[in-house]
Amino acid sequence: YLWPIVREIIKTAIENEHVNQIELHPFFSQYAAIENMKGYGTVPQAWAPLAEGKHGIFTHPLLSAIGEKYGKTAAQVALKWNAQRGVSIIPKSVHKERMEQNIDIWDFSLTAEDMKQIDALDIGHSEIIDHNNPEVVRYILSAKSE
Repeated sequence: YLWPIVREIIKTAIENEHVNQIELHPFFSQYAAIENMKGYGTVPQAWAPLAEGKHGIFTHPLLSAIGEKYGKTAAQVALKWNAQRGVSIIPKSVHKERMEQNIDIWDFSLTAEDMKQIDALDIGHSEIIDHNNPEVVRYILSAKSE
């Protein structure tokens, strides 16, 4: 009796759950890509949410100043900015203290003004990888899982 209903729920859930991991950090915000993904029911996930340490993100004056208001680090502010945009974040660290800091972002919210100031850091392109370079694209497409 319930199996046809359960089967349809599972089928629908599996078909509609998507995650797309792209480079998303304060210096490359990609709002248009996020909106496009959300339009298709895809959850954006931040690749390099801390910009691989570029732009002095861990000590950036604006991010640090915003963090001071909340008792948070510049990195925590950058992570919260993405989270408030509806972006899934998985920051990379091998240091226990940083891992603990990375998860400690759920007890504050950035204001609209904070978000606007962080948005202004966007330089409009990646400085980590050039996805428009044919050699880079060939390299990525040739990578094989082990």
